[in-house]
Amino acid sequence: MRLDRRNYPPEHAIRVPYDALRGLVEELFLAANMAEADAELLATILTRNNQRCIYSHGTGQIPHYLDVIAKGQVNPRPAVRVVNEADSAVVLDGDGGLGYFPCWQGTLLAIEKAKRTGVAALTTRNHHHYGSAGNYTRLAIENDCIGISVSGHRTYLNPENPIGHVIDSSPISIGIPAGREPSLIMDMGGDIVRYSDQTMESFPNSVFKAMALSAAIRSLGGVFSGIYTEEVRSSNWDTNQGAFIVIVNTDAFMPIDQLKSEMDDFVGMARKMHPVEGMERAELAGGNEIAWERENVERGIPMSDWHCATLVEEGEKLGVRVSFEEYEPTRF
Repeated sequence: MRLDRRNYPPEHAIRVPYDALRGLVEELFLAANMAEADAELLATILTRNNQRCIYSHGTGQIPHYLDVIAKGQVNPRPAVRVVNEADSAVVLDGDGGLGYFPCWQGTLLAIEKAKRTGVAALTTRNHHHYGSAGNYTRLAIENDCIGISVSGHRTYLNPENPIGHVIDSSPISIGIPAGREPSLIMDMGGDIVRYSDQTMESFPNSVFKAMALSAAIRSLGGVFSGIYTEEVRSSNWDTNQGAFIVIVNTDAFMPIDQLKSEMDDFVGMARKMHPVEGMERAELAGGNEIAWERENVERGIPMSDWHCATLVEEGEKLGVRVSFEEYEPTRF
């Protein structure tokens, strides 16, 4: 049984080296009039997600991003700016571009602040999709911090619908560093169960929990970030998303080496348990992605025919030659 076919190593694919794929992706964004530094950052983030087999938030997003840029809905060259700043907080404006740029810049700034103050937080607004919530918690982990990341998108609840429709896929990620064991990286949408008469009848507790989780994510990542303010709503760009990210400097609470050691004990105990039926091994959140990433760093990123064809098609639209023929000998 394959529990998640979207973000799972493909059964049949070719293997593409990281640098080659990242370079192709960067060329596509440069051809779409993206600034060089932004194209490089975005290509790096998306390719690393492919490396983890998080295809839905890797190259799988490229057609959408190129489409909204081509239609003039998203600013290809945003000038991200700091709107407000305090010792342990910062607010960034994304200038109508993709959310990766203010969120990445803001997370790096929050890490610097947390190293001084213990905890720092940021909100971002006036931007489009920020990608995987785990992008920013992984960045925190790489800097020996704990990260919490949520994003909301601007939607309006229909009073004619049942309140269960507050459940949506707005994401949340929590990342906690470990040492020799995989770090814990929860990265998911709030729609752990969808509302329907059937789910309400069979799993009422799960529905209520999903309602609460989604409402909290949408409040922090949407309302609190400012996406419903008149200034943002009146933007000429499709700026329907915001984010709320928290960085915790672990040393302010527990020495990082002690935390990693104790997380190793906890994660290690869990990994000795029996796996979920249909899974090869017992892993906590993020464990599979870390294992796949390690394999793919050595062997190349598995790319299905569909993913390859999608990038070739986008290249043809932009006049960029995209070819994977040289990697055919790696096919499995």
